[in-house]
Amino acid sequence: MRRYLAVGLDSYLCLLAVGLLVRSCLNSGGTGHAVALLVVQLVTLSFANQVLLTMAVRASAGKLIMGVRVIRLPDAGRPGFRLLVRRWLYGLLWLPSRPWHLLRGPAAADAPDRAPGRRAETSEDLAGVRQVRRSDLRSYRAAMRGRTD
Repeated sequence: MRRYLAVGLDSYLCLLAVGLLVRSCLNSGGTGHAVALLVVQLVTLSFANQVLLTMAVRASAGKLIMGVRVIRLPDAGRPGFRLLVRRWLYGLLWLPSRPWHLLRGPAAADAPDRAPGRRAETSEDLAGVRQVRRSDLRSYRAAMRGRTD
């Protein structure tokens, strides 16, 4: 539930930023120019929140508020730039089209391009990263330190 609330907070913060950015875009001259400027600003803001902030503190703004952290699989380490960019692009490009694939039918939704026998990525395992509660991450690290001592 925390993850969904974190996504909701990220969406709310994005809408708040859009509200603040719209005013600066309206005076830029022409509707097309204003829309293009707004899209560029939103993509930049999304990248900063989902990639750069996550790289720095292991969480986007909404995840920080909800106490959720993003870890690299399988070692629970800090995710790298490439993994975070893949995850951001996945969320930006593929997830919005998911309802369309579901409406087309179960065969189209469950048959992504992958080799036979290969495990499908789930929403828990996007681009080799996972979202976990901060307290669970601390407990895991303490248990791993206890094993190595």
